[in-house]
Amino acid sequence: MHVYMHSIKSIHKPCKAAVRPVLQATKLLDQIRERIRCKHYSIRTEATYVYWVRAFVRISGMRHPRDMGAPKVTAFLSWLAAERDVAPSVPSTR
Repeated sequence: MHVYMHSIKSIHKPCKAAVRPVLQATKLLDQIRERIRCKHYSIRTEATYVYWVRAFVRISGMRHPRDMGAPKVTAFLSWLAAERDVAPSVPSTR
């Protein structure tokens, strides 16, 4: 019988600061893609992150996220929960 540790629990370790390459991309969504690929997330996860960042930017009047603070992010997440009935992903506890 073989037991594979990655089948028990999948943990994504963040890129270490010393190993993390400097972002080459200049556009926001390309930077997000680049960082997600550095972390070896799945292509579907990448697409989902890009989708929600794009939605956040559009709803915020096409402003760059660095120009907005935590209240804007909180308002966006509250809007998602209340109006769009979107909840954070919860890992399975089986």
